[in-house]
Amino acid sequence: MTKQKKKIHYAWWLLIAVSIIVGVGKNGISTAGGLFLTPVTEDLGIGMGSLTLYFSIASIVTMIFLPIAGKLMAKYDIRLILIVSVVLMAGSFAMFGFMSSVWGWYLFSIPMAVGSIFITQMAGPVLINNWFKKHNGLAIGIMVAIGGVFGAIIQPFAGNLIASEGWRFTYIALGLGVTAVIIPIVLLVIRMAPQQKGLQPLGMDEVNTNENAQQQEALTGVAASVAKKSSAFFALLSFFFIITSIASFSQHIAPFAMGVGYDIKFAGSALGAMQIGVLIGALSFGVLSDKIGAKNTAIFAMLLGLVPVGIFLMVPENPTLFTVAIGIFGFVVASLGTLGPLLTTALFGKKDYSQIYSTAAIGLAVAGIIALPGYGFIYEFTGSYTFVLYALAFMLILNALLVIAAFKGKKKLEKAGMWE
Repeated sequence: MTKQKKKIHYAWWLLIAVSIIVGVGKNGISTAGGLFLTPVTEDLGIGMGSLTLYFSIASIVTMIFLPIAGKLMAKYDIRLILIVSVVLMAGSFAMFGFMSSVWGWYLFSIPMAVGSIFITQMAGPVLINNWFKKHNGLAIGIMVAIGGVFGAIIQPFAGNLIASEGWRFTYIALGLGVTAVIIPIVLLVIRMAPQQKGLQPLGMDEVNTNENAQQQEALTGVAASVAKKSSAFFALLSFFFIITSIASFSQHIAPFAMGVGYDIKFAGSALGAMQIGVLIGALSFGVLSDKIGAKNTAIFAMLLGLVPVGIFLMVPENPTLFTVAIGIFGFVVASLGTLGPLLTTALFGKKDYSQIYSTAAIGLAVAGIIALPGYGFIYEFTGSYTFVLYALAFMLILNALLVIAAFKGKKKLEKAGMWE
């Protein structure tokens, strides 16, 4: 009698669905925003700094609404939340296509930010955590990888569409397109918990019997009350602020490329190359950290970031080198989501990880609010991104030094007997 073929667990289908939702939402709306900056500012006569303030408004809204978002996800049907969210996010993005005043971007950035919290930030981690008791890390890696693939496709497509049909049409087309893709997937595939499909989470029957040892490991580390007063914590907070400021330049890649002399089509292709770099970086940093440690990985990433900055400063007119530099920059940008958690664990352990990380992550939010319009105003006043690039080089070196300082601070904590 032949053995019945084992069915693919529904968790894998849900993973593909949520990867498409996050990948299309992030690359069709959030990341694509930078492509529109130069066409909009030139067409409407709006200053680059003034327009990019809408990114700051979105960051502030995100910071305020995040705690509320978690409560809403726990209370209401995930499908209803995601449908409302994509309408808010993609609908607001489409409305940019009808605007003629910068106030339109300021106004619609508010509902856009609220919707993007659920689509691009919360849906993936929450659903993967619910459905995967085993292969959790692999599932997150797959989600990031699929998102990178979508980015490599959508960014060049958006650039070509702006060139051929104009920025107004492209805003509307992307907004409607993202909505049309996400809503059917949500309705057909997404479920908050395996129990809604009469299933157990993937790997539930293979839960590691060594849970007691894992729980013991989770208790080791520095208490949050002690960590927050240490030099290591202030170095980590500064690292978060600076790496986010560096990563924020990705929204200015398209205006920078067009300022050098490239067209919008090339800018879109360059952003596609950046997404490939993000994909490779997201999958590599965890492996690198296991091999050479979080400290050395972080220093390597920061020093590697000097390569694209050098190319941008010295030979930006070479399209091949420019594209390579964008790819490397994307690799470094990927460290934002990977190195932060790894460094926090390496410095302070797992005892009060969530409290320490969430407090240090204030640096992420504040940097997004300041850096994005800051770069825009520098471009607006000077007519180029040269000063911004020198600032990026300085910040990369400073961040490498901050990592070294953070681990010196860790040694002080260990000598003081603060690790328990």
